[in-house]
Amino acid sequence: QVQLVESGGGLVQAGGSLRLSCAASGGIFSMYRMAWFRQGPGKEREFVAAISRLSSPTYYADAVKGRFTISRDNAKNTMYLQMNSLKPEDTAIYYCAADRGLLPASASAAAHDYNYWGQGTQVTVSS
Repeated sequence: QVQLVESGGGLVQAGGSLRLSCAASGGIFSMYRMAWFRQGPGKEREFVAAISRLSSPTYYADAVKGRFTISRDNAKNTMYLQMNSLKPEDTAIYYCAADRGLLPASASAAAHDYNYWGQGTQVTVSS
């Protein structure tokens, strides 16, 4: 069973950048497909980005496409989310999620596909 710990959140001005990390332990990281989700104040949890076990393909929500980049380093058991050109509407708690993907090139944007979740890291973007 894999455990996930997010880090890298914080307060940033609009237009700034942050890089989130998701450190995994307790499992063979390369066997898990991964994703980022977020939940803003008063909003439901929404998909942000997903990455397969092989790092390709990757999927992005339309709201972050072109600004955010998801990546992973299987040797370091860590997934990343590089967030550039941040907007106030990106303010949310960001969660990483993992699932034992059966297919190496499979990625999913559906929250119900993921069995393991981190505790989240707060990202606040000021205007």
